[in-house]
Amino acid sequence: MPARCQLVPRAGAAGLAVLLLAGCTSDERLSGEPVTEDDAAVLAELLHRNHEEGGADFVVTVPFAEDAVLTLTGEIDFRRAIGQAQAVTVVDGEDRDTRTLFFDRDALWSGDLPGLPEALAADGDPTASYLRRPLPTGPAEAELIDVVVRVLQNLSADAADDPGAFLDGPYRWHGEQEVDGQAASVYRLRDGRTVAVADSDETLVQYRTPLPGGGPEVTVTLADHGTRRLALPGEDETAAAADHTEIAEAFGV
Repeated sequence: MPARCQLVPRAGAAGLAVLLLAGCTSDERLSGEPVTEDDAAVLAELLHRNHEEGGADFVVTVPFAEDAVLTLTGEIDFRRAIGQAQAVTVVDGEDRDTRTLFFDRDALWSGDLPGLPEALAADGDPTASYLRRPLPTGPAEAELIDVVVRVLQNLSADAADDPGAFLDGPYRWHGEQEVDGQAASVYRLRDGRTVAVADSDETLVQYRTPLPGGGPEVTVTLADHGTRRLALPGEDETAAAADHTEIAEAFGV
């Protein structure tokens, strides 16, 4: 598997899994209590469970500036790290940008932008309606959308972790809340992160993380876990952003 961009601290499967904590709770628990051995058994499977389930629907929200919010609504195949979404940027209550995105471990496709097919046709790509660019390999080059994609892709691991790893450190039970109508246990993690895990089936239903460097908080809500079969845009639909740099810049790709 290619090395992943360290936009969310991770050391293989165990690194992010140690950050994503969950488990079973009771009404008598107090906010701030350390995780239990029963919790740890659930936590060790949490990211692996996403991988085993295959995928999920997601909604990601990021308030990236005053009165500005980026929302992605779509689905992801956790096993192949492939996803698709509608991305909407709202500023001062008005939609400023709406586009369709596809992604895998290496690249991001942008399309459904008014005027893009015509611009590409005029520049020598008459069948293309999507622009594809590489996902950066380091945080210094990453744009906000790249960070969001990596956060989503890192919510999966192809192997379970050692439950003992969850019994050490600052991980605490935080409380109970409803996520999309499901009762969930919430845990506080390192560096202001939290997770919510469904009490009914122990799946990850919400993950919150502040971005590095004091950036905004990303909230990922997952639902309808299960197998996904997603297809990326075909070669005839796709043009490389590097071959159309002025168009890519004009359309914010």
